Amino acid sequence: MASTYTQIHLQFVFAVKYRQACILPSFKNELYQYITGIIQNQEHKVLAINGTEDHIHIFIGMRPSQSISDLLQDIKASSSKWINDKKFLKIKFEWQSGYGAFSYSKSHVDKVINYIKNQEEHHKKETFKEEYLKFLKVFEIEYNESYIFKDLI
Repeated sequence: MASTYTQIHLQFVFAVKYRQACILPSFKNELYQYITGIIQNQEHKVLAINGTEDHIHIFIGMRPSQSISDLLQDIKASSSKWINDKKFLKIKFEWQSGYGAFSYSKSHVDKVINYIKNQEEHHKKETFKEEYLKFLKVFEIEYNESYIFKDLI
């Protein structure tokens, strides 16, 4: 696409299945590097990646050559397999189905990057569920809460 020019900034948010606290400090940075590699191999640009033990935020400059759903399927499937193959946990790791995808203008890029970088501090004041529902409301996305979160069994 030699004559195609785009500027697409997207934030993806998704959780560990049942929102279990499975993303441990011992492998968190390595996981983020692995996911960054997946995204870069698809020729997108990672602007920020961070999260807490139960969810992740990824902010990218996305090229229009791939669908959001294909990229997220690749990220989630590959990173789950990687975590399980590395045996970082005594249980099987899984991401919860679904994700949030939110678009931003160029003028918001720095603010979103700073927000993602400060996830640990942010979540001292607000739960992931509160944060995610706030995103859906701010972006005026219709949702059915019973389909968003699967609680622990």
